[in-house]
Amino acid sequence: MKKLPAKPVAVLALGTSMYLALKKSGALETLKEDIQTVFERDPAARSVPEIIFCYPGLHALWFHRAAHFLWEHNFKLAGRFLSHISRFLTGIEIHPGAKIGKRFFIDHGMGVVIGETTEVGDDVTLYQGVTLGGTSLKKVKRHPTVGNNVVVGSGAKVLGALKIGDNSKIGSGSVVIRDVPENSTVVGIPAKVIKKEKVDKKVDLEHTKLPDVEGKVIRYLLHRIEELEKEISALREGKPETIDRERKKEAEELKKIEKYIKSYEIEGLE
Repeated sequence: MKKLPAKPVAVLALGTSMYLALKKSGALETLKEDIQTVFERDPAARSVPEIIFCYPGLHALWFHRAAHFLWEHNFKLAGRFLSHISRFLTGIEIHPGAKIGKRFFIDHGMGVVIGETTEVGDDVTLYQGVTLGGTSLKKVKRHPTVGNNVVVGSGAKVLGALKIGDNSKIGSGSVVIRDVPENSTVVGIPAKVIKKEKVDKKVDLEHTKLPDVEGKVIRYLLHRIEELEKEISALREGKPETIDRERKKEAEELKKIEKYIKSYEIEGLE
């Protein structure tokens, strides 16, 4: 019976040991969960090899876990250097001090920045160009705390030690500088709450269907100017019936627009 060469046996033994170690630590299950998360949130994902080799958001997350481990064990420089390599390779900058929850997903990812004292919950999705940034020069908590099941649209900036409530959505290009309640949708610069309603706990990536509150108000104001011009003309021509009719119409329209605006108002975030 022929003896197996020592080198292949050693490689096989090492591979088996690594597999068992990963399985015992739970790292293997975490990797499987990461890959499954990509399948669930990106319809473009076709296969496991494609996800492993072609998703920079996933690579950045894996790099971050290693860098965060080093940071937490007081190997600060090594952690920063590893995060710097990750930034160079993926275009995504995650400080090794940031705390990130389960099933985190960065779609596309180029230009994403996550600061040192950021805390991110479970089932959070970020799109390209998102900044979770700080606003203080002091060595304190100065970056956002993002709750569970939050979607942050492309180009959005969340600045300061504020809190984003669970199940919230931040519209693309928004600048958030104040706390956001749970189950809210915010848009604008600075961002305002335009919708607050109970939502399903599952991840909802539909963050484009946003009401245009300001557009509605501007259209109303233009219409109001037109009605006032009619009223002025009626006054000049001495037509009291026309004036009364226009004023009643204006009162009804004013009530409608006030009701519409109030439906999006949330105390403390006007």
